[in-house]
Amino acid sequence: MAWRRDTRENVRDRQDFSISSSRAASERHRDRGRTAITLKRGRGPLRAAGIPTKYFYTGVRVRDLERSVRFYRNVLGMKVTRKGTMSHGGVWIELRSPGSPQRLELNWYPAKSKFFAPYRKGEELDHLAFRVANVAHAFRELVSKGARPEVQPFQEERYEFAFVSDPDGIWIELLGRVRS
Repeated sequence: MAWRRDTRENVRDRQDFSISSSRAASERHRDRGRTAITLKRGRGPLRAAGIPTKYFYTGVRVRDLERSVRFYRNVLGMKVTRKGTMSHGGVWIELRSPGSPQRLELNWYPAKSKFFAPYRKGEELDHLAFRVANVAHAFRELVSKGARPEVQPFQEERYEFAFVSDPDGIWIELLGRVRS
């Protein structure tokens, strides 16, 4: 997320890859005691457009963070792997299922946040996140190809972020490490 303080501290700075059909075969390796997946190089649509990318996680908007965490832990057996606050007061919690590299991020926004919206059934999907090598370039390229600009590129601590949306209005987060 674009406004995290404690963001991706545990994520190694890896080269970004795109996911392609049969070449998405993976190699397992140990990463600080956790099993991680490294995808082999491929040519997905964004790579073909000159933007190396890697699907990172799915963010879901929740109304009651504690209730949602209890559900995903107790009912689905997921484990909390990281959590943090956003500069506008929101809170995020990342969960994973044991043995799975997929991430689920629960997001809660206070009423005064620019990202808050009154709850409407069916609008729980908050955003999809993609890691990219150059956020500003990826933002411009996606907008030129028809993505709707939502939040211009900006920095927070060691990360750079931007948001675009797809034709149905689903937000797509572009994130990358600040380049020195």
